[in-house]
Amino acid sequence: MILFPAIDLKEGLAVRLEQGDMARATVFHRDPAAQARAFEMQGFRYLHIVDLDGAFAGKPVNADAVDRILETIGIPVQLGGGVRDMATVEGWLGKGVDRVIIGTAAVRDPDFVKEAAKKYHGRVAVGLDARDGKVAVEGWAEASELTVLDIARRFEDAGVSAIIYTDIARDGMLKGINWDATIALAEAISIPVIASGGLASMDDVRTLLEPRARKLEGAIAGRAIYDGRLDVPEALRMIRDAEAAH
Repeated sequence: MILFPAIDLKEGLAVRLEQGDMARATVFHRDPAAQARAFEMQGFRYLHIVDLDGAFAGKPVNADAVDRILETIGIPVQLGGGVRDMATVEGWLGKGVDRVIIGTAAVRDPDFVKEAAKKYHGRVAVGLDARDGKVAVEGWAEASELTVLDIARRFEDAGVSAIIYTDIARDGMLKGINWDATIALAEAISIPVIASGGLASMDDVRTLLEPRARKLEGAIAGRAIYDGRLDVPEALRMIRDAEAAH
């Protein structure tokens, strides 16, 4: 079980959005690489990065900030935002990103995702961001008519390493993860699922460690860490203890 700390990049800064709204961004660190280093020092084992500007532009925008993060830390990194073609996948993987996350293109161009997942087995994840159960694309600016399960099922047996499922309504709002929908998705597909959007407190970490969540690969935490609502040493200890018990 992995707890992923999140760094969302906007104009080179580490920010958090509320419900995916670029106009509702809070700057939490002016030096994302220093923030990444702090996460590593706290004991996190894996970092989650989103190039927010890239998600809207459809191509990488915050590459300089990502480069500095990759130079600064030794833990693996997964990265999403603006990954729409093979050149971008290869570019990030070549720079040292461990796993790329494909979002909008998973809806618009599933064949590309399957090709990338086959070529780079275990290093391609799919990000599905939903509002009222329907997947949103283009940095959450547009809604589709497809459900999360519709799209997730496209990638069964395609070599996709994980599905990152975000409930947009909860993202950055500290209302708690939508566990019921996330766990239902994990139970309906064979691909590992990562919970995202709204992790608010230690209660969410405890839920993550419950038997019903055993099929999840982990959860992403953002604002709850920055705001100090999550006791990070205790959360990481609980996860270690749970793993040791198994």
